[in-house]
Amino acid sequence: MKRVDVVSAIIYDVKENILMVKNVKGYWELPGGAVEKGEHLQQAVIREVIEETGYVVKINELHSIREAFFQDKMHHALIVTFFAEIIGGQMNILDPDHDIEEVKWVSAQAAQKLNPKLFSMLKLKQQTHAFYEFEGNRTIG
Repeated sequence: MKRVDVVSAIIYDVKENILMVKNVKGYWELPGGAVEKGEHLQQAVIREVIEETGYVVKINELHSIREAFFQDKMHHALIVTFFAEIIGGQMNILDPDHDIEEVKWVSAQAAQKLNPKLFSMLKLKQQTHAFYEFEGNRTIG
C-alpha cells in the first residue's frame, strides 16, 4: 500500500457555520487534500484551502489525526485535520485539479446531513481535545 498524507481544515464563521466543499464525485467534505512533496502539514492545508475555497487561512490548532486504509486505491492514509480561521481572500474555486464543484457555509445540522459519516468520524458534536483514531478499511465518499 502506498502511504498518503492528507490534510483538511475545519473553518467556522462568526455564526458557527462550517465551510464545506462539494467534490465532483458528488460528496461534501472539508476543504483539504494530499500533502505535496516538500510541504509540511500546515503549508499543505493552507494551499488546499486557497485552491478549493479561495480563502487564505491561518492554522489555529490540531483537531485530529485519523488513519485509514483505502483498499480501492491501495492507499494507507494519514488524515490530519486542523482548526483554521480565514484571514483573507474571498470565496472562489481555484482548484487546478478541478476536483471541487461547489463551496458553501453550512450549519452544523446541515453539515451532519450532507456527510453524516464524516461528521461522526470528526466527533464534531462532542470533540473537545485533539484525538487520534484508526478507522480501518474505508471507501472514498
